[in-house]
Amino acid sequence: MADLLSTGVSGLLAAQVGLSTVGHNVSNANTDGYSRQQVSFAARAPQQEGRYYVGTGVDTQAVQRAYSQYLNSALWSAASAQGRANAYQGLTGQLNNQLSGSSNLQSSLDSFFGSVQDVANAPADASARSVLLARAGGLASTFHALSGQFDSLGGQVQRQLADTVAAINSDSAGIAKLNERIRASTGQQPSDLLDQRDALIKKLSGEVGISVAPQNDGTLSVFVGNGQALVSGTQSYDLGTAPNTYDATRLEVVDKGTGAVLSSRIGGGTLGALLDFRSNVLDPAQNQLGRAALALADTFNAQHAQGVDLNGQLGGTFFNIAGPAVQAAGSNTGSATLTASISDIGALGSQDYVLSYDGSAWNLRDGSGATVAMTGTGTAADPFKAGGLSFTLGGGAANAGDSFRIQPTRNAAGGIGVAITDPNKVAAAAPLVGSAAGANTGNAAVGALTVADGSNPNLFTASSIVFSSPTSYSIDGGPAQTFTAGTPIVHNGWSLALSGSPANGDSFTVKANTNARGDNANALKLGAVANLGVLDGGATSVGGAYGQLVGQVGSAGSLADDAAKTQTAVYNQAMAAQQSVSGVNVDEEAANLVRFQQAYQASAQVINAANTVFNALLGAFKG
Repeated sequence: MADLLSTGVSGLLAAQVGLSTVGHNVSNANTDGYSRQQVSFAARAPQQEGRYYVGTGVDTQAVQRAYSQYLNSALWSAASAQGRANAYQGLTGQLNNQLSGSSNLQSSLDSFFGSVQDVANAPADASARSVLLARAGGLASTFHALSGQFDSLGGQVQRQLADTVAAINSDSAGIAKLNERIRASTGQQPSDLLDQRDALIKKLSGEVGISVAPQNDGTLSVFVGNGQALVSGTQSYDLGTAPNTYDATRLEVVDKGTGAVLSSRIGGGTLGALLDFRSNVLDPAQNQLGRAALALADTFNAQHAQGVDLNGQLGGTFFNIAGPAVQAAGSNTGSATLTASISDIGALGSQDYVLSYDGSAWNLRDGSGATVAMTGTGTAADPFKAGGLSFTLGGGAANAGDSFRIQPTRNAAGGIGVAITDPNKVAAAAPLVGSAAGANTGNAAVGALTVADGSNPNLFTASSIVFSSPTSYSIDGGPAQTFTAGTPIVHNGWSLALSGSPANGDSFTVKANTNARGDNANALKLGAVANLGVLDGGATSVGGAYGQLVGQVGSAGSLADDAAKTQTAVYNQAMAAQQSVSGVNVDEEAANLVRFQQAYQASAQVINAANTVFNALLGAFKG
C-alpha cells in the first residue's frame, strides 16, 4: 500500500500548490501589472502490474502566468501613444489659456489704435496724446507678458525634460536588474519577476517611445529612437541632457555615454511630446508673436517718420524693438562672425534658419532642413539676402562645419518698447503740403507726398514745380527733367506722386505744413496701420498676424484634444484585451479554490485509507 500512500501524497501536494497559487492570485487581484498564474499538472508514469498499468499519482509541472506577448506589446505601444497624447494636450492647453487670458493682444491692439484715432480727432489735445503713449506702453506690456508666459512655459518644458530623462534612466536600470535576476533563476522563470519587468516596461513606454526585443537568455533588450539602446541584457544605458549647440539655455536629450544628440530621433511618450511641443508649437508661437511685434513696430515707425510733431520736428522712432538674433554654434572653430537685419518686412516669415559653411560655400536651411536660396556674397556691400533678411559676414575666416542659427523674430515681442515719453513728440501732422495752381489746365492732381530722406536740410524749403510740356518739368527754375506718369517726383528729400496728366504751363507747390498743430493727416495714416497689409507680401496685417498665431495654437490644441481622446480609447481597449488573458477574475478563482480544496480533502482521504489498510495489515501479522 506504499504506492497508494505515495499517490495520495502527490495529490495532496498538487492540491496544496493549486491552493497557494489561487491564494496568490486573489491577493494580487488589484496589483497593477500582475498576471494571473496557473498551475500545470501531469500524471506520473504508471507502473506495470502484469497485464495492466497502475497509476502512481500526479506531478506539478509548472506555475506559469497567463500571458500574451502580442497583447502586452500592443499595450506598451498604446501606453506610449497615450503618454504622448496626454502630455501634448496638457501643454497645448496651457498655451491656449495664455493666449486667451488677461494678456489678450487683440484687445490691447484695439485699445491702442483706438487712442490713435482719438489723436486724429483732436491732434492738438495733450490728454489724447498722453493716452496714446499710455496705451502704447500697455500694448508693449502685453507683448512682454505673452512673451514672458511663453518663456515660462518653455522653462517648464525644460524641467519636465530633465525629470522625464531621470525617470527613464531609473526605469531602465530597474529593468536591467530584473533581467539579471530572471536570467539567474533556475528552472521555470519566476512569474512575479516577469510581471515586475513588464510593469516597468509599460511605465517606461509611457515616458518615451520604445521597442523591445526578447533574448534567448530570458532577458529583454529595450531601444529608443532609431536603435539607441536603453537596456541590453543586464546593462542599462543612461540618457542625459545637454545644452543646445546654439543656445546654452535650451536642453537637448543626448546619449550620456557618447554625447550624441537624440532629440530629433525620439518620439512617443511624455519625452516625445515635450520635444515635439517645443519644436512644433511653442517655438513657432514665439516666432509668430515676435513677427506680429516686428510688423507693428516697423510699419508704425515708418509711418510715424512721415509726420511732424508739435515741435515741428519729423517723427522719430515710436517703438523700439529687438532685431534678429544670431547664435554661433558652440562647435565653431573659425573666427567668422555674422550679423542679420530685416530687409523686407513683407517677406519675413516666422521660421528660424541655419547658415552653415561646408569649406567652399555658405548654405542656408530653414527649420525643417530644406535649403533656402540666397542672393549676394555676404559682404557689407553685397549681403546675403533671403526670406526678408540680410546676412553680413565679418570677423576672420570660417572653417568647414562652422554654422550660425538666425532667429529673426524670437526675441522681438519681449524687447518691444515705447521710444518716446513726451506727448508733444507724437507726429500726428503731415510735414509737407502739396497744391496745384488754380490756373492749371491739365487734370493732374497732387497724390501721395512723402518724406524720402528726412536728413535732407532743405526738406522744408518751399519748391515750385512748373511743367513746360506734359512730359517735362523743372523745379525752382532748375534744369528740365523728364516726367513719366506713375513715377514720383523726388526733390529735397521729399517724393511727390501726381495722378492724371499735367499740361503745358501747369505748376505745383510743395512747402512745409504751417498748420501742424491742428493737422491730423499723419495720425489718420497711423490709424490705418491697424488694417494695413504688412506681412506675407502685403496680405496680412498686424492683427491678422496675431490671428494666425491664435489660429495655429488653437488648431494644435484641438488636434491634441482629439488625439488624447482617441489614444485613451485605444489604451483602454488594449488594456481590456490584455486583462482578458492576464487579469485575475475573482469569481473564477473562488471556483478554483473550492476545486483545489476538495482535491486536497480527497487526497487526504486517500492517505487516510492507505494508513488504515496498512494498520490492518500490521494487525493481521500480530494476530
